Amino acid sequence: MPAVHHHTVTLDGLDVFYREAGPQDAPVILLLHGFPTSSHMFRHLIPALADRYHVIAPDHIGYGRSSAPSVDEFGYTFDNLAAVTQSLLSHLGIDRYAMYVQDYGAPVGWRLALADPHGVRGVISQNGNAYEEGFVPDFWDPVWAYAADPDAGNEATMRAALGRDAVQWQYLHGVPDPGLIDPDAWEHDLALLGRPGVDRAQLALFADYPTNRTLYPAVHSWLRESGVPVLAVWGRNDRIFGPDGARAFLQDAPHARIELLDGGHFLLESHLDEVTGIIRDWLDTV
Repeated sequence: MPAVHHHTVTLDGLDVFYREAGPQDAPVILLLHGFPTSSHMFRHLIPALADRYHVIAPDHIGYGRSSAPSVDEFGYTFDNLAAVTQSLLSHLGIDRYAMYVQDYGAPVGWRLALADPHGVRGVISQNGNAYEEGFVPDFWDPVWAYAADPDAGNEATMRAALGRDAVQWQYLHGVPDPGLIDPDAWEHDLALLGRPGVDRAQLALFADYPTNRTLYPAVHSWLRESGVPVLAVWGRNDRIFGPDGARAFLQDAPHARIELLDGGHFLLESHLDEVTGIIRDWLDTV
C-alpha cells in the first residue's frame, strides 16, 4: 500500500495541514473535504488512488489539524478558504489537477476553478453541490434563515448543527447498514469542533453560504465553456444534498458521468471500494 505522508506548512501565518501520497510526477488529484470533517474523511481513499496519482488532501482553516484562529483574526468566508488552498497549491508548485469535492469542498473548488479556468482538468463531485436542485429544503431552510437574520433564535438552531446528534446524523442517515460506519469518524470531528473559537468560525461559514449560490451561474458557464470532464458519484439517500444535485450537472456538462449509490452524505465511509472503482475507471477514460 502506498505510504501516506502528513505535513504542515505555514502560509501567511497560518498552519495548513495536508496529507500527501503517490509519485511526485504523477497527475495530481486534490481532495477537498466538507463540513464538519477534515482530510481525515479521505484516510482510506488516498492510498487507494496513490499507486497511480499524486494525491493531496488539505484541512481547511478551522478544520482538522490546520490553524483555527478566532473570527477576529481570520475572516471565515469561502473566498478565504479558497485563497488558502490556492496558496498551498502554489507552495507545492501544482497548477494542473483534478479535484474531488464534497460538501464545503465544492464551493472551495469552484472558486479555484473560476480563478484559473484551465487549471482544473477534471471534477469528481461526491455530494458537492453546484445547483439549486441539490438543496434539500428541510436541511437548508434554517441556514438561509440564519444568513438572512443571525438573531439569537436562528443562531441557536445553527449551533445545534455543531452538536453530537447532528454530526452523528450526517454520517448515519441514508446508510442501509449503519454498522458499516466507524464511530471514530464522527468522534474525530467532534473533538476538533470543540476547539476554542471553532463554534464562531462555523457560524460565520453558515452565514457566508449564500455567496456560493450566487456563484453558481459562473460555475455553470465554466463547465460549459471548458468542457471539463465531470463525475458525480453521489449518495442518493443524502438529506443534505439530494440526488437532483448530481443529475443537474448534465445541464452544463452533458457528457458527465452520474453514479447514484445507495448511501448517504459520507459515501466513502460505507462505499469506499465502489467509489474507488468508479473513480479509477473514470480517470482511465478522461
